Amino acid sequence: MDVFVMDADLRKAAEEGMDAFIGVFVKAIYDAIGGELTAETMGRLSTDQITLLAYIQMRDEVMDGGFVQLIHNGYGPFLFRNPFAKVLKIWGLTELSKLVYRAAKLYGQHHEEIEKECTEEEFMALFEKYPDFDDCDDEFVENEEQWTAGVAEYVDEHIEAFAKIKE
Repeated sequence: MDVFVMDADLRKAAEEGMDAFIGVFVKAIYDAIGGELTAETMGRLSTDQITLLAYIQMRDEVMDGGFVQLIHNGYGPFLFRNPFAKVLKIWGLTELSKLVYRAAKLYGQHHEEIEKECTEEEFMALFEKYPDFDDCDDEFVENEEQWTAGVAEYVDEHIEAFAKIKE
């Protein structure tokens, strides 16, 4: 699937920082698939494009409420039952890949209960019930800026894998 970014948008975003730079690609990918990542639209994207969207989804969820929230909100299968961690390693993000593998192991052990419908109170109790995720959450938060910079660097060095640039 052809995804396009405007050269001027990229230049402006690069001046604003890594989040804005990555954001240009994420927006362009979502625009190309009609704004929603589904099994059908995923089939039209490259592995790199899917991995970028997965990283942003993971980052946003974990920074907001940790891996328990990510799993409860239904993103576990997308992140942990796909080669996401393997691709992160290929991208040179070895420590992040290791963290995703550790979180995936915990996901495999606890996802059924975490994914259940529940009240807000029951949801909040999940954080206390599954403290093993705390270390994963803390490690992600402590390294998020470095890992996002690594993602931005990979995208910058492999732009053609993510989008075509239009003048």
